[in-house]
Amino acid sequence: MRAVLVSSTGGADVLQVTDVDRPSPGPGQVLVQVSVAGVNYMDIYQRTGGTPLPVPFVAGVEGVGTVVEAGTGVEDLAAGQRVGWLRGGQGSYADFVVVDAAMAVPVPDGVQDDDATAVLMQGVTAQYLATDTYRVQPGDSVLVHAAAGGVGQLLTQVVRLRGGRVIGTVSTEEKAEVARQAGADEVLHYDEVPDRVRELTGGQGVAAVYDGVGAATFQGSLASLRPRGILVVYGTASGPPPPVEISQLASGGSLYVTRPTVVHYTASRGELRARTDEVFDWVANGRLRVSIGGRFPLADARGAQEALEARQTTGKLLLRPGDSEPRA
Repeated sequence: MRAVLVSSTGGADVLQVTDVDRPSPGPGQVLVQVSVAGVNYMDIYQRTGGTPLPVPFVAGVEGVGTVVEAGTGVEDLAAGQRVGWLRGGQGSYADFVVVDAAMAVPVPDGVQDDDATAVLMQGVTAQYLATDTYRVQPGDSVLVHAAAGGVGQLLTQVVRLRGGRVIGTVSTEEKAEVARQAGADEVLHYDEVPDRVRELTGGQGVAAVYDGVGAATFQGSLASLRPRGILVVYGTASGPPPPVEISQLASGGSLYVTRPTVVHYTASRGELRARTDEVFDWVANGRLRVSIGGRFPLADARGAQEALEARQTTGKLLLRPGDSEPRA
């Protein structure tokens, strides 16, 4: 079978499509034929060594496909069943992947493969950020950085579902229109934060900042918060933010800072299923609009990761093993 191998850490040029033996599922695992693999910053962190893995390894952590074989001890999944995973399936940039059965969730008939993949890692992230990390209340104003990105568009919609008001940030006018279509009430350029945020909230500041950018936006995010507001740093696309002086939190108004990860918000199968079931239901009922930023063949995994790193895309990027050419 084909797989995208990372033979050493480094730039996207270390990604190599190669032929490897098809794996077999062990106890508590399933072998899945991959229909679609998601492209995530987690894949880039692994490739560059920011999230270390022993090399060589097969890239990719997320996808949707069909179970072809179940290992011993697997009772709730069977061959022919369509499943998705956002972790527990390292090596998803491949024709086949072994997935921990506890981390494989059924995909309902009303949700297509591409859409399901687009709302696994990113949709579940948006769901837990707005419902748990900071539980958005009706009337809350929040700041969503990179509002035209994959998580940003979904998070904007989830905040709006909960009755919140979204101030989004973008880097271009083209992305501003994407953010508005996702439901952002106000759209700013990054250099307008925090001054315009204060203006738009009557000088008070926002209840929460959802920041997947990191270093480049961190100080402006802190300065945008209302007293007792929370800065949620869920990603570091521009690099890790600087250390925080505890006294800065006090002088800013008894502020909070947190760095959540999807692992801790899907710690059990029950919690994972509750989140994916809700997100899939939103998609099936038309309450959550999915945005696909590009579809790439497995052979162009390098191009997909380079596009994500350059922050030139809007929406979710997908790898499709069955495709031979990139498409929108």
